[in-house]
Amino acid sequence: MSPRGETPQSEHRRLRVALRDARDALHLTQKEVADALEWSSSKIIRIESGSVGISVTDLKALLLHYRVTDANEVDRMVTMARASKKAAWWQEHRELLTQDFITFLGLEASAVRMKQFQGLLFPGLLQSRSYIKALLALGDNTPEQERRGVEVRLKRQELISDHGPEISFIIDESVLYRKVGDAAAMREQLEKVKEVAEHPRVSIRVMPFAAGVHKGMKSSFEILELSDEPGDYALLLEQPYKDQLFQVVNDETKEFVDIFSELEKIALPATETPRMIDERLKEMGRER
Repeated sequence: MSPRGETPQSEHRRLRVALRDARDALHLTQKEVADALEWSSSKIIRIESGSVGISVTDLKALLLHYRVTDANEVDRMVTMARASKKAAWWQEHRELLTQDFITFLGLEASAVRMKQFQGLLFPGLLQSRSYIKALLALGDNTPEQERRGVEVRLKRQELISDHGPEISFIIDESVLYRKVGDAAAMREQLEKVKEVAEHPRVSIRVMPFAAGVHKGMKSSFEILELSDEPGDYALLLEQPYKDQLFQVVNDETKEFVDIFSELEKIALPATETPRMIDERLKEMGRER
């Protein structure tokens, strides 16, 4: 996996933001730039929105028009353009994945900070192999699709590393009790969560039954902070039939940022998580 912040998606994103900033610095409209370069306005719009890539030739033409002539700066942006076209690890699975999920993987791999509330299942980044297999078995997947589905989810978990993002999980207490797979699979899953909870860049907290009704019950969700700039984040909102990915800040995304802050105030401390998992494992031992 690429080092933090150096995925094709993050480089593409940085480049288009840099180009937009360069245009804004000259107080030029997209139409004015398009007319000057004899391009269509839609071409500039697509480049700045990120819906298309940009060739090195077109990039140099834009930079010249924006009066960006410093050799080091031009080289830096050319490097970003080339890096944005490199294949990420998930490209080998693209026929298995939806475009929205591919976009999500790029954002996830680029995030500097992640915050997730999960009220139904253990989050994908925390799932054990047996737990994943049990979930995939619920769908109409072929054995090959199940195998690759497990591979994709375990590959994502490489984000949890010394150089990975800071990750904060809040998990509803019911997830500890919801049986996925057999008893051995659940024990394996609980042991894995306990192990990951020791990682210095990961916080795993439990929302106790005693908290009663709370706003997290509205939906499970994940916030991907893409930089330290205010408002620079994406939101994945889990829905019954299809998850929604929001890449533009709006009133709905702001609401879920506020909800996570509220959940942090009522969730148990992270230090309580290993104890709760141990208690659940003991209960399972008595249930045999």
